[in-house]
Amino acid sequence: MLDKVEEKAMVQFMSKFTDHPFLMKFKDREYPIGEGEPTFTVDFKKAIPVSDLLRSTSIALGEAYMDGDLEIEGNLYEALDNFLGQMGKFSTDENALKKLIYTSVSKKNQKKEVTSHYDIGNDFYKLWLDDTLSYSCGYFKHPDDTLYQAQVNKVDYILQKLYLQEGMRLLDIGCGWGFLLIEAAKKYKVKGTGITLSQEQYAEFKKRIAEQGLEDYLNVELMDYRDLPKYGKKFDRVVSVGMVEHVGRENYQLFNDCVEQVLKDGGLFLLHFISALKEHPGDAWIKKYIFPGGVVPSLREMVTAMANDNFHVLDIENLRLHYNKTLLCWEKNYKEHIEEVRKMFDERFVRMWDLYLSACAATFHNGIIDLHQILVTKGINNELPMVRWY
Repeated sequence: MLDKVEEKAMVQFMSKFTDHPFLMKFKDREYPIGEGEPTFTVDFKKAIPVSDLLRSTSIALGEAYMDGDLEIEGNLYEALDNFLGQMGKFSTDENALKKLIYTSVSKKNQKKEVTSHYDIGNDFYKLWLDDTLSYSCGYFKHPDDTLYQAQVNKVDYILQKLYLQEGMRLLDIGCGWGFLLIEAAKKYKVKGTGITLSQEQYAEFKKRIAEQGLEDYLNVELMDYRDLPKYGKKFDRVVSVGMVEHVGRENYQLFNDCVEQVLKDGGLFLLHFISALKEHPGDAWIKKYIFPGGVVPSLREMVTAMANDNFHVLDIENLRLHYNKTLLCWEKNYKEHIEEVRKMFDERFVRMWDLYLSACAATFHNGIIDLHQILVTKGINNELPMVRWY
């Protein structure tokens, strides 16, 4: 009797997701949701209590998939692409999930949060990233570009926007495994500094610098961005790719303040970041399992913070569909190496990461999130070319 009640409540809850028809299966019963031919099928192996779905639809469905209590018949990405456009209908009890959704922005906690994701192991990331080890949106100039080519394109594009000249000093905040700075040193002969909180990234970048004989051009520091003002160096250019999402909403202004303090007058700053149309605390499942403490800024709040530091906007570009394609490449690579992943982690992790890559690709495709590049100058710079495509 209890099973029947839970089943009925679950079906009733899921019946509001009617934008794209799908089929719910539970034991030997089928429930069509929405009108028309189902676009995908969800097979529930056990009922999810409606109290869990109300507390966090995202966590309840995500954990059911991770545990094998929910299976998607067919292509996972295509099902999520049809379903996740309706995230506005998800339930989240922010009161009950306060500690998960609103975490501390202290240096100690943020270092712990960052390392929990990026220090999983370089060997793991090397399985499904390309040879550049770029873990951010690529730039597909041509439809048939490989993932590697798209990442090279992205870095070239950013470096062109920064209008680098030989001998300039370039700071990369959240430098990852260092490919951007390596390219900048090789192609423009600039002096580059990268900062990261990830021990794994730091070690790999140091190794790359030595292997490529770039010690006279590049250095990497294990450093929090908040320590930049007392670092004692000034830079002609600053870039940050996919890092500001980790600083927390209350620190967006502080982040820009720190950039302003180390950037020379007239200098250029390029910020490449996942963005949202409006301010939102973030998805509970992503925060619990993938990016603890992660918050996606809205474009308008980031531009406002920049204006407060006398940053003049030169250019804003949205690369949303490039990130959708990047994630689909990662997901394909991940699937091709999934047996190797199984040797490193348990099945729950394997399913979790597959869900993460597919879900993120779907949310970019549906415009739940965007990817923006903002190019600004500190104060007025009248020496730059007048046309956008310099």
